[in-house]
Amino acid sequence: MNIYETRRLLDEYLLFHYGTPAEVLPWESGPREALGFPVRTVMELIDLPRTPCEAVALDLGCAVGRSSFELANFGVSVLGIDYSQSFVDAAAKLADEGQMAYERVDEGSARTALVARVPENLRRDRVRFEQGDAMNLRDDLGDYDIVHAANLLCRLTDPLKLIERLPRLVRPGGQLLLTTPCTWLEEFTPRGNWPKGSTREWLTSLLEPHFDLSKTCDMPFLIREHARKYQWSVALGMRWRRKVDEA
Repeated sequence: MNIYETRRLLDEYLLFHYGTPAEVLPWESGPREALGFPVRTVMELIDLPRTPCEAVALDLGCAVGRSSFELANFGVSVLGIDYSQSFVDAAAKLADEGQMAYERVDEGSARTALVARVPENLRRDRVRFEQGDAMNLRDDLGDYDIVHAANLLCRLTDPLKLIERLPRLVRPGGQLLLTTPCTWLEEFTPRGNWPKGSTREWLTSLLEPHFDLSKTCDMPFLIREHARKYQWSVALGMRWRRKVDEA
């Protein structure tokens, strides 16, 4: 079974995207700077004034949609794409209704009923979602002022297929907001498709012909498995600008 179609993982991602700090991390000594990752991948990487505009954005690997809604708050129309149909269905429900019930694992079979809510200040009407494969995107997808892809590359069988498509997805002068924890695992990506050295150097060599690197940062994130077990990781965050002279 595809783990991304299980209710367990859907609930885990709803908590990751929409859980309050108290719901995710009740421990005062915990790494609170790692909370809110789907919000921070937009807010800490984007270079765009918070004013209405006619820009369009693409959120690849959108999961259950929080980053998509954050992008829309910049006056941007957003298309979110994810490979998991259950994630896309949940994101679409949140866009339509603004909330969705789910359960948090506390310990063993103990669960807590919670509700994922899109903050009221975010523009749900400017976001739509569809199922799709980041390695085989539809030909008529078009191009975008902003492309956001958070922690997607090292979950693809052949990440080079997406990387080679990126120059056509990002408009000249547009932004590519990219994060990756550089967690290369054979269960997702055959070893032959891993970077030969560091992920940062690999991405730089592939993207520099078409993009200028304008920001890099380390972005910690925290995924809760249950009340006493968490995954703490640090993603590499990058903002790239599509070169204008290639238009």
